[in-house]
Amino acid sequence: MNKELIYLGEDLGMGANKLWGADGGLQFLSQAATVRGGRIYASVGGMKRSKRPIVVKGEFGEFYVGANAHDFGRPVESLDFNRLTGTPEMRALWYGAMTTYQRKYGLFDKPLALMVGLPLQMMQGDRALEYQKLVREWMIGHHEWDADGEIYMLDVEKVHLAPQALGAMFDYAVDLDGALIADRASVFLKETGVLSIGFNTGEAMVVENSKYTENLTGGATVGVRRLLELVDPLNRFSKGKLDMKLRRGQLKEELKNALPTWEVDVDGFIEDRWGKSHQRFEKMIVVGGGAVLLKNYLVRNFRGKAYVPDNPVSAISRGLYKMLLRKG
Repeated sequence: MNKELIYLGEDLGMGANKLWGADGGLQFLSQAATVRGGRIYASVGGMKRSKRPIVVKGEFGEFYVGANAHDFGRPVESLDFNRLTGTPEMRALWYGAMTTYQRKYGLFDKPLALMVGLPLQMMQGDRALEYQKLVREWMIGHHEWDADGEIYMLDVEKVHLAPQALGAMFDYAVDLDGALIADRASVFLKETGVLSIGFNTGEAMVVENSKYTENLTGGATVGVRRLLELVDPLNRFSKGKLDMKLRRGQLKEELKNALPTWEVDVDGFIEDRWGKSHQRFEKMIVVGGGAVLLKNYLVRNFRGKAYVPDNPVSAISRGLYKMLLRKG
């Protein structure tokens, strides 16, 4: 491990930016909105107000970012992969996450080394090298921004990229000191499947003898976003607004109708990528926010082979941090 650098695992999720380092982890919701007038400073008739999100500004613009951002400004909600290559709202969201991490664990006093998890679709196909080049270009170097009137700075010295799903394997098989867990290390050798159901995408990956099985590895846009589209087919709400309702338990009735259809969509994705191959896997590791919603269904469907970690939402970022420890 390079003691002159601070190691962070970074899961650039469309639903939330997840960070993990030596001090612990953080989930920062990926909700951005442009700032506009109309701020209410006084209490109105005893009504409660949502917690005000962070205001981040710099040469990229000015945005509300994080939980409740869509209640305070005009939602900016691009869910395509170009967002991760450094669009203005992506930078604002990243700075919001880095602000919150430093407020919780202390200011960075050394440059950062990042292991960044990307969707499989950004690491396969004709545009893979272009995507990876663009991600490195905007992340490496000096960063400075204003968060709620306070100036923050950091330097990123190294950026390594990995498929998000691979982080799940390292989380399962490596401890937080970077050492292999003896009774779990075999997942890199024996045929093991990883299923990640995030906000935007579902990803399936298979590893055997420390190599990808390419014909069984791929992704599709069947994440929690698809569930929210079923809940709100008329697009009355932004996805960020619906995500907040989901997290607060305000969609219980709507989920009764939407969940069975979403399960069919996810099952169709798994069938398309794996067919019956999963029956021979040694283990299946299931992570992501969708794993929380689909845990009972997936465990039942895979007949005891599915392993869901205690914190499936942060498992990828934690695993990416462990990858850095092994690499360093």
